Amino acid sequence: MKCKRVELIADVEKYEIGKGMEDGFEPWFDVVTKAWIVTDFLVKVEREDGTIVCPYIMGKRGRIFIGENDYIIKEEDGTKHVCGENKIWKRYLKLDD
Repeated sequence: MKCKRVELIADVEKYEIGKGMEDGFEPWFDVVTKAWIVTDFLVKVEREDGTIVCPYIMGKRGRIFIGENDYIIKEEDGTKHVCGENKIWKRYLKLDD
């Protein structure tokens, strides 16, 4: 069965460090050793104590780590998603600037 996405209004913002867009940070060491994901393009932030952490948002299935040039999508019901720069404008149509 082929389906088409139902129209959905969402806020779409390119992720920026220091803007409070993430729900938290996970130490880089834990991401590399405990997560089953490709870590090559994840955003990494170095704290004053030298610890490197990776930002994430909480989605319906748990933590979603934010990659370089990712966008944060927040639906009207508060649900959050991450979408890469390579797909964002294929999935979302800008309604205003």
